[in-house]
Parts: sequence; C-alpha cells; structure tokens
Amino acid sequence: MLVFQKEIRLPAYKRGFHLITDTIVKEFTDLTHIQTGILQVFIKHTSAGLTINEDADPTVRADFESHFNQMVPENAPYYRHNTEGPDDMPAHIKASLVGSSVSIPITGGKLNMGTWQGIYLCEYRNQASSRKIVVTAYGI
Repeated sequence: MLVFQKEIRLPAYKRGFHLITDTIVKEFTDLTHIQTGILQVFIKHTSAGLTINEDADPTVRADFESHFNQMVPENAPYYRHNTEGPDDMPAHIKASLVGSSVSIPITGGKLNMGTWQGIYLCEYRNQASSRKIVVTAYGI
C-alpha cells in the first residue's frame, strides 16, 4: 500500500462555492503514483466545507449560495455565537451540513469522477482568509 499526504494552502476566496479540483490535481503531484485507490480531501476549518457537485455550469454554484443563505440565514434571533459577525454562526451550521471532507476514487493515477463532477470549496464567511486542506492518497 502506498500513502501520500500533503497540506495545501488555498488562497482566500470570496463567499460562495468554488471549484478547486484543478488546484488539488496541480498541487498534489503524488496522485500519479496511485493506480487504484482513494483520494481524501479534508478542510481544517469550521466555517467552510467541501462537497462534490456540478462543475460545468456556474449557475449551480450560485444557486447553492442562494439556497444556503435562505436555509441558514444570518442574524437569526436565537444565535448566541455572534462575536465574529453575523455570518459566523451560519457559517458553522453550513459547514456541518455540507461536511469537512470528500473521498474520490483514483484510477490509473487520476481522479475517477463523473463527467460533470468537481470538488467545491464552500466558503461561508464574508471576509475569509486562506484555507488549509489536507490531501491524502492511498492505494496501490
């Protein structure tokens, strides 16, 4: 079994859903050493998340942002955790709904994703800083 791991610092992204598949593949060159395996991507933050979804039409990402803002609004009167601003508690809730990691099959040294699939960084803060992700590939 082969195991490779790297921490990647993503630049600061504006609030929204952003494709990071190409960044991961470019930065994580050890992927090519795995013929059959799994790539696991984990974000080291509690106010952003990761998911896999449509990568061709940017309106999908815009609709995700709109829906999440309706589903988890800012300034809900029952939020007590608001020291860091009105977007902070909603960001934590959204991150828990989406999750902090994704796993993708590796086949022949490449990600084995569907034709229209991509990895999203889900950024929920208005003034986010850079984000760290840990990328781990294991297989044969």
